[in-house]
Amino acid sequence: MQHLRYLLLFIFSIYVEVNAFAQKGNSMATDSNLVVNSSNNKSVVDNDYEFKLNPRAIAFVDDYIKKNSRELEKMRQWGKGYFNLYDGILKEYNIPVEMKYLSVVESHLRSNLVSWAGAVGPWQLMSYEAQRFGLKIRGKVDERTDYIKSTHVACKLMKELYKEFGDWLLVVAAYNGGAGRVKGAIRKSGSKDFWNLQYHLAEETRTHVKKFIATHYLFEGDGSITTQTAAENQNQQPMSSETFTIDSSTLAGLVKIEIYGRYKSSVICNFIKMNLQEFRIINYNLDKELASGKSYVMRVPKEKEILFNEHKNQILEQSIQEILNGY
Repeated sequence: MQHLRYLLLFIFSIYVEVNAFAQKGNSMATDSNLVVNSSNNKSVVDNDYEFKLNPRAIAFVDDYIKKNSRELEKMRQWGKGYFNLYDGILKEYNIPVEMKYLSVVESHLRSNLVSWAGAVGPWQLMSYEAQRFGLKIRGKVDERTDYIKSTHVACKLMKELYKEFGDWLLVVAAYNGGAGRVKGAIRKSGSKDFWNLQYHLAEETRTHVKKFIATHYLFEGDGSITTQTAAENQNQQPMSSETFTIDSSTLAGLVKIEIYGRYKSSVICNFIKMNLQEFRIINYNLDKELASGKSYVMRVPKEKEILFNEHKNQILEQSIQEILNGY
């Protein structure tokens, strides 16, 4: 089974590489990958964290992405306008923008969707919640179908739930199944950790949370504070307490290598013997760009170019294996 999973992702990576090459002219592999402060020719990245996929989520995320990747990759394109709208409103409420993927799980961004329970709109709001936050529902008027108004209500509801639980995975669970059921699961399990209390929730709710995590990983190519429990986030450590700066003389000594496929920054650095935080400053957002199917112009010191080219295939294979294993 593990070999099959490896083979499937390897084939997908090859497809991404070919597709990215075909769209090379439209790719984002430009010098804009690196942001340099014009005032002092330095780029500084602080609080660079490595987010881990919980081992209990790996099998579900793997299967979900395989089954839904084609449809969701199409949504990546046609849904840009909706995602931009969501980002702006989520920021107003100081909510992580990645919570927009909850709308993907709830409705696949459809405004006219009505669930079996009577939830309506892109955020699948129940009538009592919508009216509690001021939306109009009468006759032919149902403001739950309005993208802007419903997003504001969803944000207010998420903010309320986060204030109660302090955990984004529990917010997703409560959004789907109700705060009362989540509190009941916490009481029965004696834990506030989703992975420990999940089986005290309805199957639909615990699956909902895992769909959110999988959707996040597909769109972002990585996790965030919204895909980890509060405890996991609290224990998160920066990769290094040292802050690296890149000046103009260092930039002058870099070479550019255009790459495609599911390479991981951490694996590249292991092979070319380069500090990961320094690499990520030079190659901002590399993992996310490659995960989205784009090519990327990677920058490395001249002396590292030979090492990368010698081990290119091994680096790709190990990167794919680590993605499958949730590292």
